[in-house]
Amino acid sequence: MHQFTIAELVTGLRNKDFSSTEVTQHYLDRIARLDNTYNSYITVTADIALQQAAAADKRLAAGNAPALCGVPIAHKDIFCTTGVRTSCASKMLDKFIAPYNATIVENYLNSGTVMLGKTNMDEFAMGSSNETSWYGPVKNPWAIDCVPGGSSGGSAAAVAAHLAPAATASDTGGSIRQPAALCGLTGIKPTYGRVSRWGMIAFASSLDQAGILSRTAEDAAILLNDMASYDAKDSTCVERDVPDYTADLHKSLKGLRIGVPKEYFGEGLNPQTAKLVEDAIKVYESLGATIHSVSLPHTHLAVPAYYVIAPAECSANLSRFDGVRYGHRCENPKDLNDLYMRSRSEGFGAEVKRRILVGAYALSAGYYDAYYSKAQKVRRLIKQDFIDAFASVDVILGPTSPSPAFQFGSKTKDPVAMYLEDIYTIATNLAGLPGLSIPCGLVDSKPVGLQLIGNFFAEGQLLNAAHQFQQATHFHQQSAPGIE
Repeated sequence: MHQFTIAELVTGLRNKDFSSTEVTQHYLDRIARLDNTYNSYITVTADIALQQAAAADKRLAAGNAPALCGVPIAHKDIFCTTGVRTSCASKMLDKFIAPYNATIVENYLNSGTVMLGKTNMDEFAMGSSNETSWYGPVKNPWAIDCVPGGSSGGSAAAVAAHLAPAATASDTGGSIRQPAALCGLTGIKPTYGRVSRWGMIAFASSLDQAGILSRTAEDAAILLNDMASYDAKDSTCVERDVPDYTADLHKSLKGLRIGVPKEYFGEGLNPQTAKLVEDAIKVYESLGATIHSVSLPHTHLAVPAYYVIAPAECSANLSRFDGVRYGHRCENPKDLNDLYMRSRSEGFGAEVKRRILVGAYALSAGYYDAYYSKAQKVRRLIKQDFIDAFASVDVILGPTSPSPAFQFGSKTKDPVAMYLEDIYTIATNLAGLPGLSIPCGLVDSKPVGLQLIGNFFAEGQLLNAAHQFQQATHFHQQSAPGIE
């Protein structure tokens, strides 16, 4: 059963080929047996899952269940879940039991999905390798000596190891697309504002966006139908009708204009990765798309701008964790200042502390104009680059990550080298655009991702382009070696 896609599970449950309880128990058994190897889950909610599965079976028997009813999924541990630990992979929130559901969790609960558990991640979503989790690193099922990508590495590893058919994730600078690339999955980050952020623990509020990791574009479309919604509780959520993202999956790509930025094929890109992306371009040409060279001239400024803006917002958002209201609290504080200092020093890991310090510095008097204000101006230039490009093309194509998965510890001593792993994904978040990664081949037996970037609210077009590519290729059907 773990070989089934979401689409196949939906059909099988409707046809009564198996029950939700059977599927759920099958996945729980696999998690119990195999996840010691991958460390993809922080919390497994077996009792809750079986209760939800039993309820789903009753709805299915009644004949009026929603499309996703009975389908098991996992949630990244950044999303609040009522009565279940929501830790953000940090010691700071290790004992935090969420009193409410995030909107996307509630949406899926209303759809009858089953929650298998909460997946591991980089602490407070800060990282590109899933090495910063307080619960230990997540192993990449394709090569367990390599990282799965981050920050949604636990969700990616769980899906790649067939410990969940799909998982929710979040993307602040590439944290869905980069692990999708490194684990051979389909990962979509919707337009900023398309999906509610209410109940998602904030890292950088103007950049964070919830999304999906799945095995196919078709699965992502099915899941996005229920994830996307307007939410009055989130002031950044756009009040806009949600289309049926599966409606245009089979639409011909004839006449689709694909832009290829010259800036994405320069120094730093693995030559074998570049070759696979070039091969993917030929596939799109064979499907009727036309290829056009475009320029995104401020691409080289995306990483430095991001690593001013994101830490600045992080320093503000994480100031709430002070040892007073909730979260980790040090023992026997001498005074209020000691309470603040020791609670935060003990509760946060090294990468989180680094970003808080950078952000506080960038926002401080005397440096705000020199750093934060200037970074926001650069952000606007990056957004304008995309606006100009989309005047002549429909989709922008390029690599997702510069190279395949790298070994544990190879970049931890050089934060800048780690930050450059997101060089092709960050600009999409700065501009607020939708982005998607799909597998396009293997380098040294490890997956490589192809990134598609769309215009605002063009998720349907991206999913159509991804689905048609997957209909013409087999890369999304490949499983990691040794996966049963």
